[in-house]
Amino acid sequence: MEFSHISVLLNETIDGLNIKPDGLYVDGTMGGAGHTREIAKRLTTGRVIGVDQDPDAIRNAKEMGIEDDGRICVVENNFKNIKIVLKRLGIEKIDGMILDLGVSSHQFDTTDRGFSYMYDAKLDMRMSQSGLSAWDIVNTYEESRLADVIFQYGEERYARRIARRIVERRQEATIDSTLALVEVIRSAMPGQALRSKIHPARRTFQALRIEVNNELGLLRQALENIVDVLKPGGRICVITFHSLEDRIVKETFKYMQQDCICPKEFPVCKCDKQQEVKIITRKPIIPSDAEIEGNRRSRSAKLRVAEKMEVEK
Repeated sequence: MEFSHISVLLNETIDGLNIKPDGLYVDGTMGGAGHTREIAKRLTTGRVIGVDQDPDAIRNAKEMGIEDDGRICVVENNFKNIKIVLKRLGIEKIDGMILDLGVSSHQFDTTDRGFSYMYDAKLDMRMSQSGLSAWDIVNTYEESRLADVIFQYGEERYARRIARRIVERRQEATIDSTLALVEVIRSAMPGQALRSKIHPARRTFQALRIEVNNELGLLRQALENIVDVLKPGGRICVITFHSLEDRIVKETFKYMQQDCICPKEFPVCKCDKQQEVKIITRKPIIPSDAEIEGNRRSRSAKLRVAEKMEVEK
């Protein structure tokens, strides 16, 4: 299956990177390589490294000959491991990095990946296709833990009802497919929720995907790692697709922009904290009406940009 994916906020992200023709950049979530190729177009002697943990994305990039462009190289890894990736390539610092945290269109549309509640498939949802799957969570988590996952990561008000119904159903037989899970979720929801414009399974599926891939935990650590490897003046551009991710990016950038965090009553600074970044986007950049019309999956996207400051040793 062709790796189909429309890059969201493409021009805005490229502009946010403030690309230098001889710079070194990383696309930490390469996917269909839209951002990667757009960065390469603006380089002369510079390079861009496309990183993705999804073997399908890496395979597709190699098959379409993306590395034939001497300015591009491709690495299979998770963006949180950026320090390891760069060390293996003999690189210390970079001029900018992009994270597009959305599930790619390819992942949604590849039915056997189990990301979508619109197609019948095995319960999976693993970005890297290894480790804990959605099936494991749905069929083995205790009711209270399952409810917490659905509530915290899906912000689902009916989380406890859904968790209770899942546990009841799996006592009869394991819940093996996406549409079987959708049916269980529907049966737990009150009539008013079923009449909502939002699909009744949307929040639960989001929660399971986040739990499977430890998305929020990885994000916090990744942001710190990325800022560490940026050169002064280098930029980090992050595209999020739901409020939990956006909140982490916003709060992390805000904390990194602060210098002293000592209590106000301290006469002198004891914490030695220095400002690490300058926030470029006072408010997040969102897609235009035209982009949303052409790509409905972009409607919840938000882009935040920060620039690395010179930190005194």
